[in-house]
Amino acid sequence: MPQSEEDLFPSTPGKIKSDRNHYNTMNRTFHRCFSSTSTMFLWALFLIALTASYLSFQSFVASGSRYLHHTSHNSVGDLHWEKQIRSSAQIHRQNGFSVLVTGAAGFVGSHVSLALKKRGDGVVGIDNFNDYYDPSLKKSRRTMLESHNIFIVKGDINDQRLLAKLFDIVPFTHVMHLAAQAGVRYAMENPMSYVHSNIAGLVTLLEQCKTSDPQPAIVWASSSSVYGLNEKVPFSESDQTDQPASLYAATKKAGEEITHTYNHIYGLSITGLRFFTVYGPWGRPDMAYFSFTKNILQGKPITVYRGKDRTDLARDFTYIDDIVKGCVASLDTAGKSTGSGGKKRGAAPYRIYNLGNTSPVTVPALVRILEKNLKMKAKKNVVEMPGNGDVPFTHANISLAQMELGYKPTTDLSTGLRKFVKWYLTYYGYNQGKGNSVNL
Repeated sequence: MPQSEEDLFPSTPGKIKSDRNHYNTMNRTFHRCFSSTSTMFLWALFLIALTASYLSFQSFVASGSRYLHHTSHNSVGDLHWEKQIRSSAQIHRQNGFSVLVTGAAGFVGSHVSLALKKRGDGVVGIDNFNDYYDPSLKKSRRTMLESHNIFIVKGDINDQRLLAKLFDIVPFTHVMHLAAQAGVRYAMENPMSYVHSNIAGLVTLLEQCKTSDPQPAIVWASSSSVYGLNEKVPFSESDQTDQPASLYAATKKAGEEITHTYNHIYGLSITGLRFFTVYGPWGRPDMAYFSFTKNILQGKPITVYRGKDRTDLARDFTYIDDIVKGCVASLDTAGKSTGSGGKKRGAAPYRIYNLGNTSPVTVPALVRILEKNLKMKAKKNVVEMPGNGDVPFTHANISLAQMELGYKPTTDLSTGLRKFVKWYLTYYGYNQGKGNSVNL
């Protein structure tokens, strides 16, 4: 695992020194121009984004880093590969879309891809299949999507040449950008993976979109984590978001500033979606509800965190089907981008929406629901929440999404967890006569 700038960005000492001097000059200029602390914070993130994008692309391509995967399970660039992409991108409904879904083998990406394909849109996916969590789950999602003629390219969104090739094959009308390095706590172990995926990767994708003709409309996943240390509830899109509590949150906030810049300069239609604790079948193993289920079934203790003064943590858990409806509605209502070939011809829409369930539930209540569905008691270790970037609660104000997207979540936590447990037991074989007494 690279631990230093030199390990991560192999280059000549002179080149590194030159890049540092250039960055420092830019940073001093902005400090003279902007006295507001919050403005300086946002511009600092923007500078980091631009610097990371340039260094990441140049050095990762040169070094053949493990982050970049230029090959898929089929040969990239050959005629069969192009044929698969064109077939996957075919539109089968009137006025349908051709959509590039990044992170298509991920939790939300796989569900959104399937929903778009089922209604007749053309869908092409891209995913790097990294090992942040068990890649076999991502491969299973890919197999499921391939059964519906959805092709996923194995590649990295920082690979500008690969993106250019995809846009050359398919004139995408929309991009659903869901690829990201997720997780709050992992940022303390591998911070550069967040810069690489959430900042540099975003800039690389936007660079491709801005030069495309026609330019696609872009919908992308921000996060409720941008609300950070905000204590006003429920969280509203008009609230300040300049106090991130984690590096993950900071990269998502930086993404909002970066997308605004590309909207303003290049006329890209941008919609950012602040997801609130998404859960459900095919979910992420690093999420609490998923790991709780695994440990309860294996008879292992689970760790339940508490906030200050022994207060229970609470989350606005949002079922995957409701999130998918919000994503699809965002695509359907996205205005067109107004540029071509990187030149803006008029103002384009820039929107941000909360997608939550607007009904926070405490973590102990979540555990009780899982115990009921699994018919097993959890062994609990209750400890104080460490200073790792987690926040004590989240609560979404979804009135804007309701008004402009017609967004209306319909699945409560009890119903959603019942569906998740049913999927989990089937996927991992707990209901296949192996001595486990759990039944649904």
